[in-house]
Amino acid sequence: MKYPFVTIIIPIRNEAQYIKQCLKAILDQTYPIEQMEILVVDGLSEDGTREIIAQIAQQHPQLRLLDNPKQIAPTAMNIGIQQAKGEIIIRVDGHCEIAPDYVLECVRLLQERDAACVGGPLRTIGIGSVGMAIAVAQSSPFGVGGARFRNPDINQEHYVDTLAFGAYRAEVFEQIGLFDEELVRNQDDELNFRLIQAGDKILMSPKVRTVYYSRATWLKLWKQYYQYGYWKVRVMQKRHGVAAWRHLIPGLFVMSLIESLFLSLITRKWRWFLLVVGPYFLANLTISILTAYKRGWRLLPLLPISFAILHWAYGSGFLAGIGHFVLSPKNKVAQHARTKPHPQRIQPPQKRSSPPGAL
Repeated sequence: MKYPFVTIIIPIRNEAQYIKQCLKAILDQTYPIEQMEILVVDGLSEDGTREIIAQIAQQHPQLRLLDNPKQIAPTAMNIGIQQAKGEIIIRVDGHCEIAPDYVLECVRLLQERDAACVGGPLRTIGIGSVGMAIAVAQSSPFGVGGARFRNPDINQEHYVDTLAFGAYRAEVFEQIGLFDEELVRNQDDELNFRLIQAGDKILMSPKVRTVYYSRATWLKLWKQYYQYGYWKVRVMQKRHGVAAWRHLIPGLFVMSLIESLFLSLITRKWRWFLLVVGPYFLANLTISILTAYKRGWRLLPLLPISFAILHWAYGSGFLAGIGHFVLSPKNKVAQHARTKPHPQRIQPPQKRSSPPGAL
């Protein structure tokens, strides 16, 4: 196995609670440390994140802190990519901890498999009772549809339409361009969609393992998934298609709720509304009971609300996105300048073909 130079990019802002564990997991990798660089691209954090990073960087020269004045993830990724020296570029978010062999497995898969991007499923955990319920809901097929990377029990490799925290061959960004900086959310989905449309493949392997920390409150979860739904519409506009039909279901569900409620108010016959909300309520309650039986009965009062927020927030955001991006004549799709291929990157140092000390 060869050991090419790897760049890890961490786009963050105000992650003081998680950044120390995130960086420790990266610095403890089994991959040769001299064949790695870590670029933390910070959106001018105000909670002590920068001070934590600066302290760790004093002991680890391969760690660099870069500024991101625009304070959004796609800009952070583009800043990192343009500074990267690696043949392989890996995105790691501040809200997660990668397994000790994460980088090694990503490099191995990119060398051995037919894929331009590789990654693995997430094991989502939460802090506090509500956070735990949210984490369980996000790991359930009922909560997130057929998004395989959300299922921690995946035990086989699959080619997928998208995944989180992917490892990319560096030439991918030279061929299809950078992250789209208009997309505050879903910028990784759009890039992965663009990659697939260019004829490349995305591989998910259970050997690539990550722990992801969910949102801790329902309000934060609502805001997160509302934005996911809202910006998904823009991704579809830009890519002129749908990566997976599951993305349409929450929007159709919320639209049917609104239509049935309106019809019931006009006719004063509530059976129209109950025909939609009734089956959903029963399905939600049934899945919540079955899930609580496996994961703990203390979660039962919290799971139905967590599932409902996932569905309703995403669906509401999707409909709002249609109204803003599709129906408004002021929001025609324009190719963002920063998605074009980037200039010549910094050349990596001399590469090793074997780990330190090997003959």
